[in-house]
Amino acid sequence: MRTCRVGLVGAGGVAQRHARVLGGFADVELIGVTDVLPAAAADLAAAYDTRACADVEELLAAGPDAVYVCVPPFAHGPAEEAVIAAGLPMFVEKPVAVDLATAERIGELIARRGLRTAVGHHWRYLPVVERARRLLADRPVRMVAGAWLDKVPPVAWWSRRDRSGGPVVEQAAHVLDLIRVLAGEVSEVTAYADGTPPPVDGADIDSVTTAALRFASGAVGTLTAACVLGWKHRAGLEILADGLALALTEDGLVVRDGDGEHRFPADPDAARVAVDRAFIDAVRGVGDDIRVPYAEALGTQRLAVAVADSARTGAPVRLAASAAPATLRTGVTVDA
Repeated sequence: MRTCRVGLVGAGGVAQRHARVLGGFADVELIGVTDVLPAAAADLAAAYDTRACADVEELLAAGPDAVYVCVPPFAHGPAEEAVIAAGLPMFVEKPVAVDLATAERIGELIARRGLRTAVGHHWRYLPVVERARRLLADRPVRMVAGAWLDKVPPVAWWSRRDRSGGPVVEQAAHVLDLIRVLAGEVSEVTAYADGTPPPVDGADIDSVTTAALRFASGAVGTLTAACVLGWKHRAGLEILADGLALALTEDGLVVRDGDGEHRFPADPDAARVAVDRAFIDAVRGVGDDIRVPYAEALGTQRLAVAVADSARTGAPVRLAASAAPATLRTGVTVDA
């Protein structure tokens, strides 16, 4: 395949970001955009000299080689089902659904068809994540502390639980995904929320959530999430192993050991390009570096929903043992 013809489902902020990246690839042609808001689709299509399609069916009829599904959490499901029925490779933005049932259904359909997929957990493409994995390779993780302390994003659906899934599912999923990669699978969570929404009209999500995590390896950890600030205060995780402390964010890695402190910067924009580059290369048959296929993203969705469910009920939630541990890249297994 010389050029990869890509269709976009969704024309919001995340779709615009992917369009900018894909539009910079010489081997990609954007062949159409569709959105439930026709004006949004028209604007994005005009920006990249392509067509605005009335719906997903019209987009698929244009003959894409692959489709990006960039819709809000509550809108996942129908678009993926249409792309799967067409037998096309599919990139899905995270979170893969507002709930677990939808994600499990889509995952089963993908598995039946054996389709190539990728999910937008771009943090896995940060070189500092690979560095952290190597540092932990011969040291068992003892404790993890993850956090996403932020504001309410300026979109109306985000502050509604049935639309976004709440801060843990929609925002902290990035942190939970890296926790799985670097510390292993979580076997049980106990979470609590304050039961009070943030000061936004119509909000019914929890403003703060805290969770205790027990790992299959015996390690322990915490996750904290908040959306009561006016800025992004902190998003990342700290990991303690024997004689080693790591602090990891999108912007870099801080390593503290017996030799002192070492800092390694990171470029989140490069990671956002890399996740798209890997998917396009895989579709074209010239690469195999998809680090989060849909089946892998399901592991993170299960964990995020478990935390949200425990916070809602106040009861512990046990997670079934994963058949395969989280992977950082194709063919590389990462155990705690």
